[in-house]
Amino acid sequence: MRHIISLTLLLAGFWLLLSGYFVPLLLGLGAVSILLVVTIALRMDAADHESQPLHLTSRFTLYWVWLAGQIVKANMDVVRCIWSPVSAISPTRIRLTATQRTAIGKVTYANSITLTPGTVVMRLEGDQIEVHALTRAAAAGLQDGEMDHRVRELER
Repeated sequence: MRHIISLTLLLAGFWLLLSGYFVPLLLGLGAVSILLVVTIALRMDAADHESQPLHLTSRFTLYWVWLAGQIVKANMDVVRCIWSPVSAISPTRIRLTATQRTAIGKVTYANSITLTPGTVVMRLEGDQIEVHALTRAAAAGLQDGEMDHRVRELER
C-alpha cells in the first residue's frame, strides 16, 4: 500500500512541477490522470519494492551527492585528456564483478558507471560487468572497488 501512496505522491508532485498551473479544472484533470496511471500500475502489478525502492530513499541522497562529485571529477579528467597536447587517451576494456545482491543494486552500479564520463557499461550479465573506459586511469578507478562498495552499502 505504501508503494501506491508514494507513486501517487510522486506523480502528483511531478505533474505540478511540469504544469505549474493551479486552476481547478487543470488540477482536476491532473488528479484524474494520476488516478488512471495508478490504477493501471495496480492492474499490471507494477508498484512494488523493485519499481519503487522506498527502503533505499534515505541512503540515496548521500549516494547521489557522492556520485555527483565523481561525475565532476570524471568530467575534469575527460577535459584534461581532450585538451592535452599529448594524447592521454588510452581506451581500455575491463571486466568487473558486481557484489550487489539484488538486480536493482547491480543496475544501479552499472548505471553509475555509465553516468560517470569516460566510462560506459557495454554488458551486464549475472555478476559480470564489461566496461569501456576512455583511459587506463578511469579503469583503475573502477577496479579499486569504491563505487561497488558504496552501491553495496546503499542496498544493505
